[in-house]
Amino acid sequence: MSPAGRPTITNRRARHDFEILTRYEAGIELKGSEVKSVREGKVDLSGSYCRFRDGELFLIGATIAPYDKASTHESYDPHRPRKLLLHRRELNRLEQAVSQRGLTIVPLKMYFKGHLVKVEIALARGKKIYDKREAIKKREFERRASRIKAR
Repeated sequence: MSPAGRPTITNRRARHDFEILTRYEAGIELKGSEVKSVREGKVDLSGSYCRFRDGELFLIGATIAPYDKASTHESYDPHRPRKLLLHRRELNRLEQAVSQRGLTIVPLKMYFKGHLVKVEIALARGKKIYDKREAIKKREFERRASRIKAR
């Protein structure tokens, strides 16, 4: 939970599968009941990614569960692509990096900033299996070293 009691939804899988190069903060286009679901923390970012369509960036694969108390005549697809809001200059920079260098854009966090929902996205490069093993070995070594120091 953030200091204001609002949840910060993280994508822990992204840090395991990708090497994070650059981070950006983006707004997200949501419907009213989706905002209430985010406020309750009913969001799953694992397995989600960002894609360009007609010069605009969309969050694909994220699940925002329907709000329980919302009216029944206004429902939405919980898995629908959602438009991310960035400055044109940032969009051009990201689109160029993705097309030329073979990088990808993954969401890291979804959180509230004031009354607005923000998504922290990152330009990332996929890790190879041996890179993941090295990261696990390093983490285990540091954990053992801290335990020995604590004695």
